[in-house]
Amino acid sequence: MRTQRVVKRGLLIGLCLVVAAGGVALAAPPVSPPVLTGVRFSLPEATGRYPVGSAEVHLVDRERRDPWVADRARELMVGVWYPARRTQGHPRQPYMPPGVARVVDESGSFGLAGPGQVDWAGVRTQAAADAPPDDRRSRPVVLYSPGLQVSRTLGTATAIELASRGYVVVAVDHTYEAPAVEFPGGRVEPQQPMSGTGDLKKMVETRVGDTRFVLDQLATGRGLPERLGKALDLERVGMYGHSGGGATAAEAMRVDRRIDAGINMDGTLQYDDTDFLPVAREGLDRPFMLMGKPGQSHLVKASWRSFWDRSTGWKRDLSLTRGSHFSYTDAQSFVPALDEHLDIPGPLREQYIGTVDPVRSTAAQRAYIAAFFDQHLRQRPQELLDGPSAAHPEVRFVD
Repeated sequence: MRTQRVVKRGLLIGLCLVVAAGGVALAAPPVSPPVLTGVRFSLPEATGRYPVGSAEVHLVDRERRDPWVADRARELMVGVWYPARRTQGHPRQPYMPPGVARVVDESGSFGLAGPGQVDWAGVRTQAAADAPPDDRRSRPVVLYSPGLQVSRTLGTATAIELASRGYVVVAVDHTYEAPAVEFPGGRVEPQQPMSGTGDLKKMVETRVGDTRFVLDQLATGRGLPERLGKALDLERVGMYGHSGGGATAAEAMRVDRRIDAGINMDGTLQYDDTDFLPVAREGLDRPFMLMGKPGQSHLVKASWRSFWDRSTGWKRDLSLTRGSHFSYTDAQSFVPALDEHLDIPGPLREQYIGTVDPVRSTAAQRAYIAAFFDQHLRQRPQELLDGPSAAHPEVRFVD
């Protein structure tokens, strides 16, 4: 089974969720009665004090050739979420661009449903599209990188939560690696075939290059919503990511000191059983937090142990009890919601999000991620990071 080979080789994606046709199949889609209209779901409401705006930004790096497609400059789409001055009169942001939603639907909705059973294009978020930014003060900036071969859209709920707490969040789609990326005018660039250690190294190198280019563009303000550029405090930059995106956050911090603090959510730091990322061999001297599923900790996984032992900065290793790999994405919310209508098989649901209570899992992740960035970007000490909390028993500190 291909999934077993992927895990055995220690690829960065862990239990990779691939939406492109022909990708890794976690299981056959459940057999459900036909539905007349596709199911929609809602993401958890943000808890911060600020209304949230969102924008899609098209960036072109004319100094860098795309590593996956010959003779083309590297193009990116990024999503930006930010505290808004007002949201009235602005429509709610679609969860996915229509072209991406079509690819997700036609390829089986992450193995959870048949074509037409989920209305991905009809789902709306809490954020207001293109709402005017609140530029009355400068805001810390947090970058987000999704898992390898996964769309940035799966990190939407956490991005909106952080924006509601006063951060500007910038999520990057890594073109030709993501299942699909939609550019202005409706052009959709599909995923390119990738396999083996060589392609994994190229993916990580490309992602780090994407991250650094995005930081460069944020400094110029090009392509950003009007007035948002002046609200960015690029002296306070954090980064977090899921799976391969967590590895990207760590590796980007290694090579770019503009990133002050980072979080790796359940991403291994190795290309295969013996070949570790440079950051795992060298460690970091700045704050970093590991967040894993059960069994993914520095006491168990060699690449995390190497990183942990060599990192001299502030560090924590947290484990989400009864969680699973995609508990650290929007799947924690939409899998249970789809299950109510489509009767997703229990083993498949557990493979995605474990057996942790979805509401409590979401609350715990929000609390610890926000506390981490509040402490290290805003210099506000957080007792929550000092040890286990009775408010969040799902989170275990790994010493």
